[in-house]
Amino acid sequence: MAKKIFLCSISNINSGTCNEDCKFCSQSVKYSADIERYIKKPIETIVQEAKELDSLGALGFCLVTAHKGLDDKTLEFVCEISHTLKREVPRLRLIACNGTATVSQLKELKKAGISAYNHNLETSEEFYSSICTTHPWSERYETCENVNSAGLNLIAGGIFGMGESENDRISMLKSIASLKPVSVPLNFYHHNPALPLNPSTLTTDEALDIIRLAKEILKDVDRLMVAGGREITFKDRQDEIFEAGINSIVIGNYLTTKGRDAHQDLIMLKKLGFNIATDTKVSR
Repeated sequence: MAKKIFLCSISNINSGTCNEDCKFCSQSVKYSADIERYIKKPIETIVQEAKELDSLGALGFCLVTAHKGLDDKTLEFVCEISHTLKREVPRLRLIACNGTATVSQLKELKKAGISAYNHNLETSEEFYSSICTTHPWSERYETCENVNSAGLNLIAGGIFGMGESENDRISMLKSIASLKPVSVPLNFYHHNPALPLNPSTLTTDEALDIIRLAKEILKDVDRLMVAGGREITFKDRQDEIFEAGINSIVIGNYLTTKGRDAHQDLIMLKKLGFNIATDTKVSR
């Protein structure tokens, strides 16, 4: 039986308005990166994006906001979008990614039709203060615990290539494993010249080794995904990520960077003999 690949997609519904100082993130107002900034993306635009990505085979659709965490206005906006999408594009599995959140807030999202919540640990607890000083790593871990307590599916991952050590990578992956997520997005740092971090020095071979390491540590995860940085990290060797252990990718654009044309990804998957997953149970 052909391996099934789970396709996920992203909608940046609020862009470039975050007051945190995460050194890897162009959405922080502290670094004045040259990106598009807006408070609320029009719901009709979000629906149009969702329908287009649905037609391409995406099953997951993630609603992302650029704040430290959920507040009442953001919660109301995400719930409104969720109600609309459940009506307009019912096949899509809706994911929210809105920063730190309480159990009660997460339960409200679940009632509105959100099925999963994405909150990344980003890196190890030990390295975290090197990339962010405005909130602690422990808040991220606690939010992931809250997701499980609220009965939502947890999606939790991190970023590689920010100057962390091999021990940091192992530490983060073990922390992720302790949270028992259903999906783990592996992001590879995509440098913006406005950011204080240095560009990633990871080679494609090193990145493939990271995937193999994640596969080894995260044995029980349903979906191991390559998300941000896939195109710049793996270049013309993107097909090799699947042999290394990946069974999920993001198609379309990311938060502030362009992704590869989705049709190229579909051609690649067909050439490799893979099927597109039509439910959340995919081959490991």
